[in-house]
Amino acid sequence: MNAPVDLHESLKPRIQPRPRDEAVEQRALAEGLTPLQARILAGRLAGHEGELGPLVAPSLRHLAHPERLQDARRAAERIAQAVTEGEHIGILTDYDVDGITSHVVIRRTLNELFGIPENRLHSLIGHRIHDGYGISLPLVERTLALSPRPSLVITADCGSSDEPRIARLRDAGIDVVVSDHHALPSEGPPASAYATVNPTRDDCHYPDPTIAGCMVAWLVMSLTRSVLVDWGVLEPSTPKLSPWLSYVALGTVADCVSLGASASNRAVVAHGLTLINRMEAACWRTMAQRLGDDSVPFDAETLAFQMGPRINARSRLDDPYAALHFMLAADDSTAARHLETLDQDNQSRKAIEADMTEAARGLAMAELEAGSPLLLVLLEDGHPGVQGIVASRLVQAYGRPALVLTQAAQPGMLTGSGRSIEALHLRDALQRAHELAPHSLPRFGGHRGAAGVGVPREAVEDFRQALRQAVSEQLGDLELAPRVFTDGELEANQLGLHTLDELETLGPFGREFDAPLFEGVLRVENLRPVGADGSHLMLELSLGAVSVRAIWFRALTPGEVPAFEVGDRIRCAYKLNRNRWRGRESLQLMIEHAEPVEG
Repeated sequence: MNAPVDLHESLKPRIQPRPRDEAVEQRALAEGLTPLQARILAGRLAGHEGELGPLVAPSLRHLAHPERLQDARRAAERIAQAVTEGEHIGILTDYDVDGITSHVVIRRTLNELFGIPENRLHSLIGHRIHDGYGISLPLVERTLALSPRPSLVITADCGSSDEPRIARLRDAGIDVVVSDHHALPSEGPPASAYATVNPTRDDCHYPDPTIAGCMVAWLVMSLTRSVLVDWGVLEPSTPKLSPWLSYVALGTVADCVSLGASASNRAVVAHGLTLINRMEAACWRTMAQRLGDDSVPFDAETLAFQMGPRINARSRLDDPYAALHFMLAADDSTAARHLETLDQDNQSRKAIEADMTEAARGLAMAELEAGSPLLLVLLEDGHPGVQGIVASRLVQAYGRPALVLTQAAQPGMLTGSGRSIEALHLRDALQRAHELAPHSLPRFGGHRGAAGVGVPREAVEDFRQALRQAVSEQLGDLELAPRVFTDGELEANQLGLHTLDELETLGPFGREFDAPLFEGVLRVENLRPVGADGSHLMLELSLGAVSVRAIWFRALTPGEVPAFEVGDRIRCAYKLNRNRWRGRESLQLMIEHAEPVEG
């Protein structure tokens, strides 16, 4: 364990410039980008030696052919056989946004493009709390109880670590085609699966292992269409799956896969947003109505912070089918009815999250005071559906990887979700913890930034010690603190919508390609608390002769007084935001952090 540190000092957010790759910056300038655009790219593409064009101007022509996915041809031919022979097909997906959008892609393709009637399609989505993640035992039992029973199950966004349950389905005469993107266990793809399509396979030649589960599903179903055309089952004029990229865009953004050096992910999100903003599907139209006219056009941030949380909220608190029905709704009134359910769940989720975060912060203090590189908290009365969000809040507040445990449905077991910092590969840390104390971590999965675990209650302390050691081995002597990485300063004449226009051409923004964040010392001309509980701050700030409005969400705890007042100079980290109001646009700064400047 690290030595104890000055707690107040270690928890003070550090505003610091983002490291930039000078070679990338020079290449961007040589390719005609503006100095500001080149600066942004240089802070996000460290070590990137590939072309910049596919990242700056995303296009579907940069997608690799699905045949390059190992087992994709075998999977597509098995699905095509099921279509041709009129088999019953189960669609088994995860309950989060990636899983739900995967489900929509597979179901709509089978039904609308391949002509499979609804009564031969069986939606199998686990309950987060009662069933758990992946091909869980309850889902297997539900599948085997179906009458007629499907002879093929297609998974999406799950299945890679579920060999025992897949074996049970196979022994019952059901073929399982796994499509997934999560890291495979050390023993490799599930041996009992008919096919396993996963870009993270060691023997997979697909050039981008970072694609989301919904993208893997889209590629498999696209290849299935090609097989059916080749077999003469479908006419060559059968529509392609391009319209479904609207769902893939949502799943890709919500699942926080890389939007950095991934030309594939950038292309599907950019193209998908174009499709979404045509507002041809009821789910997009009703969401736009709910958010208001000023929310259109949607951008990646809308998907990440408006649509994604509402869809996720359903599975966090209840069964996920309302989210599926919302995405599949054929008319606005049906979509609006389901959206109302999702919205109510999201409000409930926020209230639960606030209570759990407050409790988790209290429990985290002991580990912070001891200088632990990891925050692991057990919330006895916590809701398991909100663990990941609470872990994210701890990471943001304290700059350390965090894992939140709650009681599991299985007696004697705890379930948990973790979130990481940039410097730590969380799944690798869990793998190491499993090696150190296998009895304390019988089940885990995830990727670099997020993971889930199952821990026996009596082994919690063994797990804590093993994971602390694993984290320490990776991080070494790295100083841990909340960090706010910025893209440097802007001149006063850059505080305008023209700069935002210049930056938006580099979108979409997301994980590993963060939206531009700037820093500077500005003068407070006016400020007032706003919001129902006065926790937000509305400010008017000036830089030289330029004055601009700003908003700082969650700046204060209720009743707290700001640490600065009118006339003070503050150092702040901020994003540029396009504020729309009654058809008019103006620049607004979104404050991420601010502190008084001494002297």
